[in-house]
Amino acid sequence: MAKVTSKYQVTVPKAIADRYSIRPGDQIEWAPAGDVIRVIPAGKQATPEDRDSKLRIFDQATKRHRKRPSAPGAKRSHDRGWRREDLYGRGRSS
Repeated sequence: MAKVTSKYQVTVPKAIADRYSIRPGDQIEWAPAGDVIRVIPAGKQATPEDRDSKLRIFDQATKRHRKRPSAPGAKRSHDRGWRREDLYGRGRSS
């Protein structure tokens, strides 16, 4: 999480800077993308916001989400001891 200073400056987290080769003095571009803001490092071109590129970005995000351990359908290392069906009748008198 980064904080915006009173001069509207933002510090790029080191892990992000290392991953995208952002160095002190580099320029970055801020691009509105719906409800989010995209940060484009110098030397990279912003992809046009046409339908195909939006779908490609969505598909990439979906793949990343599915790889996450908390993603629906991801294999869990432990059994939680109950099933979803067990919740439906809970608290109801017979």
